[in-house]
Amino acid sequence: MAANTLNGKTVAVIGGTSGIGYAVAEAALAEGARVIVGSSNAANVDSAVQRLGASASGWALNARDEAEVGAFFERTGPLDHLVFSAGDWGPIFTPDHIAELDLAAAGAVFDVRFWGAVAAIKHALRVLAPDGSITLTGGVVSRRPAKGGALKSVMCGAIEHLAQALAVDLAPLRVNMVCPGLIHTGVWNSIPEGERDAQLLEMTKQQPLPRMGAPSEIAQAYLYAMLARFTTGQVLVVDGGRSLV
Repeated sequence: MAANTLNGKTVAVIGGTSGIGYAVAEAALAEGARVIVGSSNAANVDSAVQRLGASASGWALNARDEAEVGAFFERTGPLDHLVFSAGDWGPIFTPDHIAELDLAAAGAVFDVRFWGAVAAIKHALRVLAPDGSITLTGGVVSRRPAKGGALKSVMCGAIEHLAQALAVDLAPLRVNMVCPGLIHTGVWNSIPEGERDAQLLEMTKQQPLPRMGAPSEIAQAYLYAMLARFTTGQVLVVDGGRSLV
């Protein structure tokens, strides 16, 4: 069997203008792919495309709006791989006990990372190569729940089951999920700068690898998911060993 490669392939990265998604876009470009990025903010898309260079393009879309998601994939043309890394986490943890949970608002946790992914897959299927791949994004809270984060744990667990179920439903199209641990992205900028380093060190000191991961490190897992032609329905945990302790 010929060696697999991203050279000449087209990869769409929803959530590809910052953090993990941007690192995946950079890594795919380095492997020779053409990359299309999507995000909710048009200015961020334009900035990301400019930084990524001539082999990149992209458009804004609101992952909560199925019509916008559909329009995005009408513009992409044929795709070989879809990566979905978009997510609106809101507060990292919620202080509310389940007994005081606002059920009317609770469902919003699923809007982007889960239902947005479902919408993207639904509409991308029209243009995805049958021997291509879909890679979703969850989080280590599905395996190591944190106090105050029950709904986020459930949401990430739902994405794991979605990837496994769709790997069966959509075969031979491959579907996998990357489960990141604590990755050094802009999501942590909500912590005051003077406290940030100490707080992140405290959060990671018990891990077997006692540090935050870099976006470029976890991007390698997405490359593997795109290139590994005998891998489907799998959850690739990249967390510095956090889920072990």
